[in-house]
Amino acid sequence: MELAAVKTSYKYWAPVYDYTFGAITRAGRRRTVDYINTRSGRVLEIGVGTGLSLHRYGSHLEVMGIDVSPDMLDKARQKVVEKGLTHVTRISEMDARTLSFPDDHFDTVVAMYLVSVVPEPERVLAEMARVCKPGGEVLIVNHFARDKGVLAAIERLFAPLAHIIGWHSDFAMERVLGADALETVSVQDIAPFGLFTFLRQRKLNAESAAA
Repeated sequence: MELAAVKTSYKYWAPVYDYTFGAITRAGRRRTVDYINTRSGRVLEIGVGTGLSLHRYGSHLEVMGIDVSPDMLDKARQKVVEKGLTHVTRISEMDARTLSFPDDHFDTVVAMYLVSVVPEPERVLAEMARVCKPGGEVLIVNHFARDKGVLAAIERLFAPLAHIIGWHSDFAMERVLGADALETVSVQDIAPFGLFTFLRQRKLNAESAAA
């Protein structure tokens, strides 16, 4: 999807997102943040949206969030203020393909329900890897295309409607597995009904990545 289409789609979704798609993805967000809370340091949430996950992060973490939708970010900033989320230190409008953070800056970089929405997801993954510290983790939660069965047929049916529904239903996991600096740690199906996948990748140090 082109960036303008993404912004238009989420301008429409922003007022109702928390009660629609946000409700569907609640269990996956909780599962992901519960895992991040076992870690420490600085966290970047890419595609923070309306800030649905911000209140779940532990106070021992320093959390930053970015998104391209100003309408979504308005709601995220409102949540930060209303709930007194002092562990959230920055909410910014930013293109995930060109992050304005230095190399090796975050202990955890997470993108929930994002990679099948953004243009050039391979560039997004490369940026996630760049800003993650060696030994840190890049986490992705998303729906990935099935190879066969009824779900695969439905995914192909809805694929041409990506600009309307706001995401690619036939998105292949391989598109976010190509960064040389990352190694896959685990791939787990998560709720609801195993429709989504929790993908963990760890950033290698320079020597290991070059080997």
